[in-house]
Amino acid sequence: MKKLDLYIFKKFIGTFFFAIAMLLLIVIIFDLSENVNSFLRHNAPWQRVLVDYYITSIPYYTNLFIHLFAFIAVVFFTSKMAARTEIVAILSSGVSFWRFLYPYMFAATTIAVLSLYLGNFLIPQTNEIRRRFKDEYMEKLTHSAGRDVHIQIGKDEYIYVESYNIAKQYGYKFSWERYDGNELKYKVMSDILYKDTTGVYNWRIDPYAERFLDGDAERLVQGRNMDTVLNLLPTDLYMMKEDFEEMNYFELRDHIAEMKQKGSEGVKVYEVEMHRRMADPAAIIILTLIGAALSSRKVRGGIGLHLGIGITIAFSYILFMQVAKSFAISGGLSPLLAVWIPNIIFSVLGVYLLKNAPK
Repeated sequence: MKKLDLYIFKKFIGTFFFAIAMLLLIVIIFDLSENVNSFLRHNAPWQRVLVDYYITSIPYYTNLFIHLFAFIAVVFFTSKMAARTEIVAILSSGVSFWRFLYPYMFAATTIAVLSLYLGNFLIPQTNEIRRRFKDEYMEKLTHSAGRDVHIQIGKDEYIYVESYNIAKQYGYKFSWERYDGNELKYKVMSDILYKDTTGVYNWRIDPYAERFLDGDAERLVQGRNMDTVLNLLPTDLYMMKEDFEEMNYFELRDHIAEMKQKGSEGVKVYEVEMHRRMADPAAIIILTLIGAALSSRKVRGGIGLHLGIGITIAFSYILFMQVAKSFAISGGLSPLLAVWIPNIIFSVLGVYLLKNAPK
């Protein structure tokens, strides 16, 4: 059985990487045709276009479609085996269907581990280079968070900034309030808040007016150029498009905790991304079982019928994933549940297909 396991494993991995290679080639050709004018307009060096943009995009696009192309690969080569009556011969020799699935599961687990590594560790590193190139030569990834930014920076501590200049790292009309329960104890106001480069959380305000409140007693202090330390980063005051792409799993987890502590908006987008990085590798295993069960039966339509059904299932999975994601971000659905709903639904489908697969 070891030769047969190796045969199926090599068929699976070979078909998968061939399909991914063809996809990457098509994606790069279409992307180049769409962005070549932008490259020329911004005088982007072609060495950087090749290395900083396209080569660093390979892990990103590979992982983006990895579970779907693992599924298509299984459907394709298993259908060919069924059409040549190879599966009938294997099962007729006394090999159980569950034993027949062993090399499928081993190959799927290998690809799932690859996806786990790509999505959580390698891609955030390559995305730093790719996104830096995009910000310089294609589109600006940073933009203002708008006016009247309110942020909680600690327990009973709140920051308000009317507007923030990204280029100068200046905030205008700044206030910092500290409460004891519902009672205001301290407040400082300033016309300008700007980043002090001597430390990560160092800021300077100028001019400033401090109010110290203790019951009915109040003390006012005014001055110029006050240095202070705030649990605040410039990135809290402006928005970077999909900045989670540059965070590994642990950085993303810590960033979510910090956003919740500060009461920042948009935290669900980050939670969806974090849970998706775990759900996608699991989807590879689930879709592999569905593909093997679906394609192992020899039918009159042959490979064409199996591929048609497989593509329908693949697009159904994408549809479920996008709908659930939208409900998580815009509705009241838990991000964890939303990300795993497609896997749960398709696991049920997989169990049904496995029960009815040829034994």
